[in-house]
Amino acid sequence: MDKNIGFIGCGNMAKAIIGGIVNSKLVSPENIMASNPSNKSLDFVRDKYEVRTTNNNLEVADFSDILFLAVKPNKYKEIICQIKNSVKKDVIIVSIAAGITIETMESYFERDIKIVRTMPNTPALVGEAMSAICGNYIVSSEELATIVKIFESFGKTEIIEERLMDAIPSISGSSPAYVYMFIEALADGGVLRGIPREKAYKLAAQAVLGAAKMVLETGKHPGELKDSVCSPGGTTIEAIYTLEKNNFRGTIISAMESCTEKAIKMSNSNK
Repeated sequence: MDKNIGFIGCGNMAKAIIGGIVNSKLVSPENIMASNPSNKSLDFVRDKYEVRTTNNNLEVADFSDILFLAVKPNKYKEIICQIKNSVKKDVIIVSIAAGITIETMESYFERDIKIVRTMPNTPALVGEAMSAICGNYIVSSEELATIVKIFESFGKTEIIEERLMDAIPSISGSSPAYVYMFIEALADGGVLRGIPREKAYKLAAQAVLGAAKMVLETGKHPGELKDSVCSPGGTTIEAIYTLEKNNFRGTIISAMESCTEKAIKMSNSNK
């Protein structure tokens, strides 16, 4: 890929994306530049990945063909107003923030500009992200494919319509937190019956990982996979019965609705 890729902000997600790009050899490290107010994160990516670093956002803006805005949503207006006259004419701006619409970003730049809105999640840190991606009308299919290729260097992707973006945090952006709670609860149940804590975490986490892989790799409906574990009159169907009595599915969907409503409020507040 013959592109210079820049990052304004160098937190955990930026580090994960940089790692994916470098490890997959999409571009050479010298074609990547990151900026950040403090040096700790910059020192990390420079030492580990041998990329360029700076404290100057304008330097990154001038350098980049593809520019990731890896800052908090409340910093977007400030950063865009700072860099909008320094970015290249054909730059592709990549957002990774919740609650910032393409229309809002276009209004901050005050001109037509290529924007790709994305929502990755924290498993990017271990190369297993799930990222939703959409671009504005100026972004060509080839350019969108380039961004997808970057995101697939640290996980899986889906292209979606922007109108669905506010629902993405609930199903993939925030959902790792629900899964961590589920793993912790499984482990607690094992500890209750005498399994040592560390072993319980490993047993629970691997079971969740394996179940997820079964869904992705077999292509079977989750209900069919669930049924295959439930022997008539057995232990699993007894557990399923208890979960259903206690509104397991409804509680998860209610939590997702709360998450989505919050995302919508964030989007509205940033307009």
